[in-house]
Amino acid sequence: MTIPARDLMARLRSGNSTAPRLTWYGPDSERVELSGRVLDNWVAKTANLLQDELDAEPGMRLRLDLPAHWKALVWALAGWQVGLETVLGGGEAEFLATSRPEAADGTHEAVIAVALPALAMRWPGELAAGCLDYAAEVRSHGDVFMAHSDPDPDSRALMGADGTEYRHRDLLAGFAAGHEDGARLHVAAADGLEPALANALGAWEREGSVVLTHADVALTDKLLTAERIHGS
Repeated sequence: MTIPARDLMARLRSGNSTAPRLTWYGPDSERVELSGRVLDNWVAKTANLLQDELDAEPGMRLRLDLPAHWKALVWALAGWQVGLETVLGGGEAEFLATSRPEAADGTHEAVIAVALPALAMRWPGELAAGCLDYAAEVRSHGDVFMAHSDPDPDSRALMGADGTEYRHRDLLAGFAAGHEDGARLHVAAADGLEPALANALGAWEREGSVVLTHADVALTDKLLTAERIHGS
């Protein structure tokens, strides 16, 4: 049985799979561009890490203690592919993906430290015993995700900040923001992870793409022109 998140990834890796789908502008002139195929590759590797290394199963919960960032979008998509519920902000969860592993409170079955710099090959420092280093581990996992079990489409995929519950079957129809066909959409990371996820899903659903910018990156005319940002 399929769910919309899996259907979306299938579309991103097929058709015009070399077109940019997610572009990130970060501090210190960092720029990362992911085509549909490369985005799917990152999502598949992360989903395989969850499923094969951490024994994640549909119905479990993944808390994202991450800022709006391209890796946070990858983690959300990976969790949804496995059939997990994505937990934003506080809340109980079996798994914690975090850029602040030192703040983990010991209530999770697994803690994954996510180094945000694009070129990071491992976490820059010591990690507590049992804390998984995402940058060091993710590349060893397979490029294709093969689910061990199918999620219930009526199970919860996300609870919004306003308390609205979104089921897996409604993720694209209910949670995703509406956008024009083929939009090259600018998304400000400063607005938070939940709006970034909603806007990215909405753009991808309509065959569009996203330019996600860190709060320290000025949205100049040069950047707008270079990235051909258009649509809404």
